Amino acid sequence: MTTFFHHPKRHPSAILLLVQVLGVLLYPFIEVTKFGQTGLNVFGVIVLGMTIRTVHRTPGPTWISVALAVPVILLVALQSLFDMPGLLPWSSALEAAFYFFAAASLIAYMMEDYQTTVDELYAAAATFTLLIWAFTHLFVMTQALQPGAFSDNGVIRTWSDLNHLSFALLTGTGMGNIVAVSAHARSLASIEMLTGLMYLAAVVTRLIGFTMPLGKPASKRKKNDSADTD
Repeated sequence: MTTFFHHPKRHPSAILLLVQVLGVLLYPFIEVTKFGQTGLNVFGVIVLGMTIRTVHRTPGPTWISVALAVPVILLVALQSLFDMPGLLPWSSALEAAFYFFAAASLIAYMMEDYQTTVDELYAAAATFTLLIWAFTHLFVMTQALQPGAFSDNGVIRTWSDLNHLSFALLTGTGMGNIVAVSAHARSLASIEMLTGLMYLAAVVTRLIGFTMPLGKPASKRKKNDSADTD
């Protein structure tokens, strides 16, 4: 922990994780204000910048994340300045692609060697939140195209609502009263549940395995066992 505070540049994944967790706590306060959508957009741009900085430390090409982020920022700016809700599905789709690419880059970073570093442990948690953000944006896109996708009575769900749903699906807890209603929304929800299961099974399990101390060689174990018998 001391190393993290003294050398934050060594752990960009931890900074990204901290910013995203902060967003989860701040969004419910921001979205109910007069400039709620603008506040969400501004914070979203900050997260984009932090994510690009993190991707720069991974094997993933940084230019791809920049190429995805630039049109997102332009579309978000147009929505905030000129009230153009028709652009929401496009910006959300691009943001989802951005976060999926960032998550894939961090997974490649974690899997490129056979040792688990402190930053890779932070990256494991940050990747999880990146996947949650990606599916949240897919849910926002789906709701923009199908207003009743997540509500039987046509109520438009807020960002926090859909983010909570994404957390519940990726973790497999199934908590909350926000559910996918339309067929397309249910398809995305099913894919997210599968993604969460595969991430824990394939990525997290592998990282945990690399943190375990290696067992003693068979010859040494036999020698110790014979000594104990004597």
